[in-house]
Amino acid sequence: MRSVPRRPILALPLAALTLGLGGVRPAHAAGGTVTIALAANILGLDPADLNDNLSMTCTRTMLQGLYGFDKDMKLIPVLAESYDANPAATEFTFHLRKGVSFSDGAPFNAAAVKISFDRARDPANHLKRASLFVQIDHIDVVNDLTVKIVLKEPFGSFINQAAHAAYAIMSPKAIATYGKDVDRNPSGTGPFMFKSFTADTLQVVKNPNYWKPGLPKVDGITLRSVPESGTRIAMLQTGEAHFVYPLPVELAKSLESSSTVDVVTAQSIFVRYVALNNMKKPFTDVRVRQALNYAVDKQAMARVVYNGYAIPLDSALPKGLSGYVSQGAAWPFDIAKAKALLAEAGYPTGFKSTLWGGNDSLTQKAMQFLQQQFAQVGVQVEVEPLEAGVAAAKIWSVQKPEEATTLMHYVGWSSSTGDADWGMRPLLGGADAFPPKLFDTAYYDSPAVDADIATGLSTADPAKRMAAYKHAQEVIWKDAPWVFMVSDINVSGKSKKLRGIYVMPDTQILTEEAELT
Repeated sequence: MRSVPRRPILALPLAALTLGLGGVRPAHAAGGTVTIALAANILGLDPADLNDNLSMTCTRTMLQGLYGFDKDMKLIPVLAESYDANPAATEFTFHLRKGVSFSDGAPFNAAAVKISFDRARDPANHLKRASLFVQIDHIDVVNDLTVKIVLKEPFGSFINQAAHAAYAIMSPKAIATYGKDVDRNPSGTGPFMFKSFTADTLQVVKNPNYWKPGLPKVDGITLRSVPESGTRIAMLQTGEAHFVYPLPVELAKSLESSSTVDVVTAQSIFVRYVALNNMKKPFTDVRVRQALNYAVDKQAMARVVYNGYAIPLDSALPKGLSGYVSQGAAWPFDIAKAKALLAEAGYPTGFKSTLWGGNDSLTQKAMQFLQQQFAQVGVQVEVEPLEAGVAAAKIWSVQKPEEATTLMHYVGWSSSTGDADWGMRPLLGGADAFPPKLFDTAYYDSPAVDADIATGLSTADPAKRMAAYKHAQEVIWKDAPWVFMVSDINVSGKSKKLRGIYVMPDTQILTEEAELT
């Protein structure tokens, strides 16, 4: 999944946050409904047809997959109790949980898994997440509680992929009843059931037949789209909302002394970097790419751009992602070293280039910071924010690498499978990852890294996979196809009366254990 920089965060002064909110109702009492205020619109409720984490957060309240992630993005069994894989990583047999039903009464079984996955991967349905199912050759119903998924080729990361929110299983009854409109009438096996949905509000209520004893602990959850940052904060302070994400970083520290609100921080797996087009001069020279890494003070960037809520990258993968291996430390800030490398590469006075990125305020602030940093070593960068449609035409629709006009591209990414494969292959996977296929806007193509990625996919053996990804990270770090920047820290706000809601490292939110006290 391509992750674009987050929505700009615009805050009101604290003294003004409670103004202009006449008629605000207090949140429900303990045991009632939890209200969550989110920063963008909910785009739908069909997990196989969604690209954004906010909407997938909404589907997670109702729908579950065979495997999933805990709050720390560690792989856990959900509707499957276990699985077996053949050594070639081409056949995965799942042993399903017994006695589970969908909220519409349909039984959960192997046939339901096959129907849901076959629908998601059918090209005729034109679902946005079909690409996550392309490895599947066919699905066999072995018996009621056993399903075998046969792949077209080895894919060692398949279990992590099966834990992706797109693999959430829809009721076959709902699919048959509603057809294309199932995204407005979802039925799953999760702790909550669908009640109502508009463009800005989703209401779900407690599933009385949920298969986990003692859960859920609240009667329901209301998820509201509230794009204005100041309004979200006001809702939290007045009690109209119990949970807010993201919490504007400009105000987070000011709320830390609140008697009613907790500021919660957690490391994300969201990486920020500048992709350098390795096929275009001067970025064909590794010395230039390394020089630009030395030219940027990452600690200052974390402090100035992200108000301290970010940490410098010390690998191509972020901390917390399965397969991550530290390369010792972030690239140090060393202007003298940067200038020396540029001179050695034939650019003693620097050069001119163009930096593209999103047009939201946070990304623009980051690009302006980079512009200033690069100028210190003689690299004059023109900053050019791009609207989504322009970026699609200029960056993502390019058919041949030699036609690409991308030079420097500031971008962010989160590996939504929680695995090293999806943290590397789409971004650094060589010719197979160049736009428009995937998202390697650095046009980086290393035979050594390609071989490591292939090894990681060719086996289900965790030790062999991790060894391959370890070597790949070492090669990438030295090759410096990116300017390695920072990894975000997720910042959320919650009522002190609320427990059990967590922002996952990929920025999706878990609500199953929500409890009001």
